[in-house]
Amino acid sequence: MYQTFSLQERIKQITFMLLPILITQLGMFAMGFFNTIMSGRYNAEALAGVAIGTSIWNPVFTGLSGILMAVSPLAAQAIGEKKNNEVLSIVKNGIILGFIIAFAVILAGSILIGPILNGMNLPVGVEETARGYLVGLSFGIIPLFIFNVLRSFIYAVGKTGVVMVILFCSLPINLFLNYVLIFGKWVFPQLGGAGGGYATSFTYWFILILTAIIIKTKAPFSSYAIFSGINGVSWGKCKEILKIGVPMGLSIFFETSMFAAVTILISKFNVTTIAAYQSALNIVSFLYMIPISISMAQTVLVGFEVGAGRYKDAKSYSWLGIYLAVLVALFTGILVVIFRYEVAGFYSTNQAVIALTAHFLIYALFFQISDAIQATALAALRGYKDVNISFVITLVSYWLICLPAGYVLAHYTDLGATGYWIGLTLGLLAAGVCLSIRLMVIQKKIFNKKEIREAG
Repeated sequence: MYQTFSLQERIKQITFMLLPILITQLGMFAMGFFNTIMSGRYNAEALAGVAIGTSIWNPVFTGLSGILMAVSPLAAQAIGEKKNNEVLSIVKNGIILGFIIAFAVILAGSILIGPILNGMNLPVGVEETARGYLVGLSFGIIPLFIFNVLRSFIYAVGKTGVVMVILFCSLPINLFLNYVLIFGKWVFPQLGGAGGGYATSFTYWFILILTAIIIKTKAPFSSYAIFSGINGVSWGKCKEILKIGVPMGLSIFFETSMFAAVTILISKFNVTTIAAYQSALNIVSFLYMIPISISMAQTVLVGFEVGAGRYKDAKSYSWLGIYLAVLVALFTGILVVIFRYEVAGFYSTNQAVIALTAHFLIYALFFQISDAIQATALAALRGYKDVNISFVITLVSYWLICLPAGYVLAHYTDLGATGYWIGLTLGLLAAGVCLSIRLMVIQKKIFNKKEIREAG
């Protein structure tokens, strides 16, 4: 990363950073995409089981890994301040927290998964697939959480292309393992939808090992000596990460758990509705990779400029990211609405599933614009390390606006399951508007403090 002096330079730098992040996010998404596509080709029960398993796992993973994402703005600000020893300490303590959190998730999952699935009253085949999928995923939780810490460090340094290369190397492995484990090819067992969970776990171990080798041996990462021992490990630094990371994780958890709650509520409908909802959600989640990639680059750049004391540049990057995300969401949303039947056909050969998926995608345009605003506004606030109010905003927007509105529309009008899509859009829009207002307040407050210091 480097200091910029014009809007053109800022556009160039944020684009240079976000493109590798986008390809990386698409690579991570592709693992779930392979699971969904191949499970759908296996049978409808496998697709529905993977959908339920994913709806349970995603809030846990994204919420808890969101805590570890605090490494990115903290390290970026330390790099902006040119405090390399501080960067080392942040990353080491992040790895320790990653291991502790992953172990806690495995322990909790072994106790709670059975009661959760039993309480959902799913068809036997769907429940068995969901359980097997989650068990398979559990073997990859530790490497996944530690990798997210190392990835945040790499992003903070500004070398986003490195992670992209790592994901490129891992995708063929993941695709191969999905194919042989789901369908039982050659000497491999036929595990159905559950095979996707095991394939993903094995891939996470490969990714972690390759990432660690690069950080240890390649400049500029090797100069930080991340794996040099326990020097710099302290509970105080862990608390600093948690102070920023817990509200970040809660904000992400509230959003992903909202989607999970909708999936669980839709599971009360028939298998066709579950499969169609999951297919539509996968499509919009795929397109969401663009604004989320913009937001990741945005957090690092805003944090870097704040650490260097260049508050005008930090403000510029904040709004540049929001405008860019909205433009992309508008373009991709229109394309999805136009080609909704063709896109839906990638996920299923069942005509009823295709028709219902296409119907859900009519609402994708408004959904994506709302999601783009809230994701990038939230990311900019993280760059300022302003996270506590953000998590309150997301809690209210998702759980007090989205779910109640969706439930009422779905069950007390003729909209049916479509009502949940409208509720999701309303919740995301409310979050986007409120987070944008909070961003303006923070920026004004910072400039006022700067003016007072300069006047003094």
